[in-house]
Amino acid sequence: MKAATLARDAARRDALRLILASLRSAEKDLQRPLSEDEELQVLQRERKRRLEAAEAFRDAGREEQAEKEEGELAILEEFMPAPLSEEELERIVDDAIAENKATNMRDMGRVMADVMPQIAGRADGSAVSQLVREKLA
Repeated sequence: MKAATLARDAARRDALRLILASLRSAEKDLQRPLSEDEELQVLQRERKRRLEAAEAFRDAGREEQAEKEEGELAILEEFMPAPLSEEELERIVDDAIAENKATNMRDMGRVMADVMPQIAGRADGSAVSQLVREKLA
């Protein structure tokens, strides 16, 4: 944040302030320092908010606001783990299906419970769910 302030990059500085405020708020709610997993959850929540806000602004015809949200999203994603490629995600899902001996949709909960900790913050949960559904169908 200091570098952004010195560079007079107001957009980056403001985005970093929002991220830090969210992290501090979560710490205050829990009344203890956040673990790395909890910090990642806060960042994921903020990422989702930015995506939804950008989409809502775009639907309302407010392109400038949508671009601002997407700019904040780009800064936020710098602090998140690198996303999984499609092949890596598929391999993780295939391994979980084999490990759980899943054969139909009733086994989806067990597969998802196995997959989600492995992909924490690196893939969208809805995309993973869709992939598991396709594999089990």
